[in-house]
Amino acid sequence: MKAVTWHGKRDVRVDTVPDPRIESPTDAVIRITSTGVCGSDLHLYEVLGPFMTEGDVLGHEPMGVVEEVGAEVTSLKPGDRVVVPFNISCGHCFMCDRGLQSQCETTQVTEQGKGASLFGYTKLYGQVPGGQAEYLRVPQAQYGPIKVPDGPPDDRFVYLSDVLPTAWQAVEYAEIPAGGSVVVFGLGPIGQMCARVALHKGAGQVIGIDLVPERLARAEAHGATVIDTRDHDDIGDAVRALTAGRGADSVIDAVGMEAHGAPAARLTQNLVALLPQAAGALITEKAGIDRLSVLYAAIDAVRRGGTISLSGVYGGMIDPMPMMELFDKQIRLHMGQANVRRWIDEIVPLLSGSEDPLGVDDFATHRLPLQDAPKAYEMFQKKQHGAQKILLQP
Repeated sequence: MKAVTWHGKRDVRVDTVPDPRIESPTDAVIRITSTGVCGSDLHLYEVLGPFMTEGDVLGHEPMGVVEEVGAEVTSLKPGDRVVVPFNISCGHCFMCDRGLQSQCETTQVTEQGKGASLFGYTKLYGQVPGGQAEYLRVPQAQYGPIKVPDGPPDDRFVYLSDVLPTAWQAVEYAEIPAGGSVVVFGLGPIGQMCARVALHKGAGQVIGIDLVPERLARAEAHGATVIDTRDHDDIGDAVRALTAGRGADSVIDAVGMEAHGAPAARLTQNLVALLPQAAGALITEKAGIDRLSVLYAAIDAVRRGGTISLSGVYGGMIDPMPMMELFDKQIRLHMGQANVRRWIDEIVPLLSGSEDPLGVDDFATHRLPLQDAPKAYEMFQKKQHGAQKILLQP
């Protein structure tokens, strides 16, 4: 089959790889019909190379049609249309029972000291072949895949794999008071959806912050007040000017480790990427740092007693944190990988009717054949041609 594979920093290719097969009685094999390119994929494209192996199959936002199931998968049959969550979870362990599917004890990558395995996401998370491919083997298929009805186009459901539950959790973790204010840093796919979900769930004021004109315009068109970082020397002051001088009740960081405005950390990440792979991995695991400019701005922009929700991916081990400010302002932090299945029952009703309250039907800005994946990655990473969300179609 054809699949998108990693070959080095900013080097992804479409290769021919072996077809997946049933390896366990809880497996299924899915024929992919649509699969997304995620901002988290760009971390692999740019800075997480030390944890990759040449030829790794990428992608964690797939949907498609069941081709084959293992003997213990009784909830699915060939021909079923499904979306596959990006985290691989069993549904019956201590963590899954508590709605923490991203910490699933059955699929935890204990040798790396990490949580649940993820599709297409480094040896730290199990090195499970991903879904930017023609076919996908799905472990724990007795629980993971989400059945969706035939009929509507893939765009209606594909974001159940990651974007929707990640944004939903980010808003839940932000603890926005009824009618309160929330700032969303970063208006990529997750940030855009966070803004829409926050408004849907009753936020009185959503402030979106970015520096890409197309992203700012899109968020504004869906009801957010926007701040262009290029127009302000101090984002905290700009937020306070919109929030009675206090700052926002809640802040969502939807950017993560590759924030703009952190040149020293960026230089360090780039230098680590030039090292031999083993050395780069060791330094990242023991002494890695992130670009923290957005997190620092979030701490500044939130009001005293407010909440910061982190959905952007961070990977540093010695990141310097302003503990005095966090303590003095009595700030709550809530973070982590989305527990996809925890939120599905709340989200699916919003996708099932004729209305489209979260705007998923036109959320993708580009749809490209799988063969054009290298072009898609470059375009998304460089923010070219208005690329805000790209779907690949085998």
